[in-house]
Amino acid sequence: MNKRIVILGSGESGTGAAILAKQKGFDVFVSDSGTIPENFKSELNAHQIAFEENHHTEEKILNANEIIKSPGISDKNELVKKIKAQNIPVISEIEFAARFTSAKKICITGTNGKTTTTSLVYHLMQKAGLNVACGGNIGTSFARLVAEKNYEYYVLELSSFQLDDMYDFKADVAVITNITPDHLDRYDYEIQNYINSKFRITQNQTENDVLIYCADDELTLNNISKFEIKAKQIPFSFLKKLAIGAFAENGIIHSSISKENLNPFTMYINELSLRGRHNTYNSMAAAIIGQVFNIRKETIRESLSDFQNVEHRLEPAGMVGGVEFINDSKATNVNSAWYALESMEKPTIWIAGGVDKGNEYALLKEMVKEKVRIIVCMGLDNRKIHEAFGADVDMIVNTTSAKEAVHVAHKLAKAGEAVLLSPACASFDLFKNYEDRGRQFKKAVKDL
Repeated sequence: MNKRIVILGSGESGTGAAILAKQKGFDVFVSDSGTIPENFKSELNAHQIAFEENHHTEEKILNANEIIKSPGISDKNELVKKIKAQNIPVISEIEFAARFTSAKKICITGTNGKTTTTSLVYHLMQKAGLNVACGGNIGTSFARLVAEKNYEYYVLELSSFQLDDMYDFKADVAVITNITPDHLDRYDYEIQNYINSKFRITQNQTENDVLIYCADDELTLNNISKFEIKAKQIPFSFLKKLAIGAFAENGIIHSSISKENLNPFTMYINELSLRGRHNTYNSMAAAIIGQVFNIRKETIRESLSDFQNVEHRLEPAGMVGGVEFINDSKATNVNSAWYALESMEKPTIWIAGGVDKGNEYALLKEMVKEKVRIIVCMGLDNRKIHEAFGADVDMIVNTTSAKEAVHVAHKLAKAGEAVLLSPACASFDLFKNYEDRGRQFKKAVKDL
């Protein structure tokens, strides 16, 4: 009898896992407590995969040999507790997909910068002519990529939720961009639990593998020695010179992956296509990966200078009456918003707010005093933002839609200023997700 695999959640991750499991001959069932989007439903039907939506039928789930759980479903979920009580293995889609490929996996995690770094590394490897795919937490699920085609390299963005249900999966190259408090609601408000999740990316690595990390990141540095890491460690830094790794000095990036420093890579920071210190970090991580895979220095340099940033990450959204609009909807936490504000060079009207994940706004206080003239709140509960910044800006205004927020910001902005959407919060109170929020913002700017 075919092994029965039940997939909880039918988003891109669940649907990709279902397609791969069906292709490999498993008895597959997909169960979603919510409505399954039409595009995924038609795919499941096309592959003759049984599914249910808007409820979970326990007897159809608890008879599984193995369960693939969507990263969005918490272990605190009652059904997940029942599954675990019956000792049915619960794994992530990345764990499942990895069983069916022997390709090299370049895996990138971190609180901020992981999407940009993932996209940048993919751009670099594509430019080098490698047979490479990009996915995971962005775009296409790893399982779908494995089902569709044989690639030799996968560049995967991995969230802490995906890493939580990862056991035998191994990253050939792992990157931890940084670690700052985020998603603490899922980790019992214990930062150490979240840190442990991020470091799972080093699990199963051997001495032939590589871990790349930021040597300036306090939580990474304070925790790296707590884990048994066999991989070769290559750091990057803005603050100190490194014998092995990448560092910045006098406006130049230097990168070397061997003590002998035989073939260092150098590049002027002002030649990078991405601006701001946080993006220089992302570019350093990509340069190291380029060297790990022996990619020509000219190709690395070209890739870092012509890369176009991802949608919703400091994305220009238009200029209206001398006011610049910037879409940074992907900033779903305080640190991301800090990076966005740090890169602002004009007086700023800051659009912020949404679902607060236990945010500590104190971190932004100095940056707001220095850069922000007015805050426009966009969320259902803006109390914490008022309390945190009321004394630091000229005015705080509440709005409840992207259209209203853009309209108000435009009215209050003066020519030569910028309006920055960088919410520092999740989007689920008013929007489907951060992409929906970013697109509504851009549409509202177009409609001015």
